[in-house]
Amino acid sequence: MSTIAQVAAGYAVAATGLQVVSIALAARKCRKPRRRFAASPDAPPVTLVQPLCGVEAFSETTLEAAFALDYPDYELIFCLAHADDGAAPLARRAMERHPERKARLLVGDERPSVNPKLNNVVKGWKAARNAWIIIADSNVLMPPDYIQRMMASWGRGVGIVCAPPIGSAPESLAAEMECAFLNTYEARWQYAADACGLGFAQGKSMLWRRDVLEAGGGIERLGDEIAEDAAATKLVRRARLRPRLAAGPFDQPLGRRAWSEVWGRQARWARLRRATFPLFFAPELFTSGLLAIVAAAFGAAAFGFAPERFAGVIALIWYGSEAALALLAGWRLTPATLVAFVLRDATLPWLWLQAWIIDDFEWRGHSMSTADEAAPPAR
Repeated sequence: MSTIAQVAAGYAVAATGLQVVSIALAARKCRKPRRRFAASPDAPPVTLVQPLCGVEAFSETTLEAAFALDYPDYELIFCLAHADDGAAPLARRAMERHPERKARLLVGDERPSVNPKLNNVVKGWKAARNAWIIIADSNVLMPPDYIQRMMASWGRGVGIVCAPPIGSAPESLAAEMECAFLNTYEARWQYAADACGLGFAQGKSMLWRRDVLEAGGGIERLGDEIAEDAAATKLVRRARLRPRLAAGPFDQPLGRRAWSEVWGRQARWARLRRATFPLFFAPELFTSGLLAIVAAAFGAAAFGFAPERFAGVIALIWYGSEAALALLAGWRLTPATLVAFVLRDATLPWLWLQAWIIDDFEWRGHSMSTADEAAPPAR
């Protein structure tokens, strides 16, 4: 029993130490800039490609933000698979309100891959007039200096610039839990990996220089994996370039969320991570604070501590450091956030387990599977 207790106590300390280190690494990079990035008058023109599919609580708000960017020369290309999609009239009205902006709405259902989002984007990429292209989800709330912040992170050796979403404006406890997943968990680990030179692309916002993707085989090659951001990561690394994160993340307003929505989205992402980067996904089981707290209670005797005291110290360090990151970065932090941290960590082992045993999932009405074969490379 003493050996088992020592192992449990050692795990609790090591896991908590890794938690603190990851937060320290992320804290250096994830804060929103305190000043607005100014655009140079001779900044290169940029195309913003935005796939649309359905209507969300903040769709009109995020569409308006895309027309209000403080950048001297950019065009907007909205992409729809079907003309009767509910997002179509929203996009058309936004274009009518802003005739000063170069904006187009493209409709078509090309299917070069098993990924519906990528299929929707392909026509926008091909229609883009500029060498710099940003592919951005329609639920990203773009600040006025969105393009400048993306462009500022480009540099020598960079093949793609991305930005993770930060959950904001939650209107239910389920939405609070989604914030807990997006912010101090997923965004934090992504920033920590980026700080260590192990960055991954994130499909929410992706800045490409056209020649980089074309040299890798073109936009269709992002269909080599079931998730386009995983394919982007591998394509860039094959070119001996690296993904890099933008100067601060961007908000994704959530509104009201149902528990089933949050679980379905996180389960889908977990299955995609397992399918595309299994060696990196495997240790995710040990990122739950509750496992460390239980291990601390079980192993307290190895250090001569009372179980409740040792577990309490681990819990305080674990969630206190996470709350400190949220405060430092200006992310959501309320009493409900702390409850959401615990609820999130209670689900992590189940998300990890189901990712290994279930392949199928649904994305916006499309039945998909991680067992699906990717589309063959374009010739």
